[in-house]
Amino acid sequence: MKYTKLPNTDVKVSKICLGSMTWGQQNTEKEGHQQIDYALDQGINFIDTAEMYPVPARPETQGSTEEIIGSWLKKTGRREEIVLASKIAGPADMVSHIRENMGFHKKAMEDAIHNSLRRLNTDYIDLYQLHWPERNTNFFGKRDYSHEEEEKWEDNFREILENLNQFIQQGKIRYIGLSNESPYGLMRFLEESKNDLPRVRTVQNPYSLLNRKDEIGLTEIYHRENVGLLPYSPLGMGTLSGKHLNGIKKNTRLSLFPQYKRYTNHQAVEATKKYNQLAVKFEMSLTHLALAFVNQQPFVTSNIIGATTMDQLREDISSIDVELSDEILEEIDEIHNSMPNPAP
Repeated sequence: MKYTKLPNTDVKVSKICLGSMTWGQQNTEKEGHQQIDYALDQGINFIDTAEMYPVPARPETQGSTEEIIGSWLKKTGRREEIVLASKIAGPADMVSHIRENMGFHKKAMEDAIHNSLRRLNTDYIDLYQLHWPERNTNFFGKRDYSHEEEEKWEDNFREILENLNQFIQQGKIRYIGLSNESPYGLMRFLEESKNDLPRVRTVQNPYSLLNRKDEIGLTEIYHRENVGLLPYSPLGMGTLSGKHLNGIKKNTRLSLFPQYKRYTNHQAVEATKKYNQLAVKFEMSLTHLALAFVNQQPFVTSNIIGATTMDQLREDISSIDVELSDEILEEIDEIHNSMPNPAP
């Protein structure tokens, strides 16, 4: 395994992070524990979860993923061996069952953090992230920003950092991050942190061969402000494994939950075919091509992988040993430039 550090900290994290959003829905507790055991044996020490998991969000399963991690921690006592990240959900109809008044106000944070700590069987969370913004902006498949004149949101960046700072001072969280965030949001948080408030260390955004949108505005900030990207969906919900090239495969995430069409539009499928041809040309799996590309990006702190089977997990983790040549990277850029960001 390769390692780096959360930006501006001494916290060492594996270059590959174990994602968990299928545990409690597609994966059982036993399977989740098996994944954690195997990942740690391979040198992974970074696990990411969220209060809304598993996905899709449902009242009957909400919090199950954190509970699976918590039962593993209780069983093994290995809390000090892992860097644990979780998230508070932003306001949205799909998560209105979590609490009565969603958002990032102090009462909501208090409820979210305390419930996550209880489910996780831990006294602290290493990296606590805002799952998506409260304001209207372009995330979850929206390529462009459309302004809403009637939006009721008011600037509360400073208030959010002040709320988070109280939980840092209490020792319940150590560092903070964002998710599904834009350049505007990241810079506002960074500017407000200059008022003796916590600084954002990471942004968890979608990033893959099919979605390099962050390179348009965010990667300059990552470099100049020393903020790390934690890419999610580096395989585009399995699309970039190549298994859906001849149609959606049965008993997979995309067949079980057809509402997730982000990576299966015509342009994304055509781009995936081209990347698959490139992988065949250089005698590697499409999975390794896609994950190695993300692993090698200098602004990536840790690449969040997710798997429903142990075979998938083994292949995903082994991508850390794949090094893409300059020739391959140039050909990847040729495809990208001809079909940029087909799955934003």
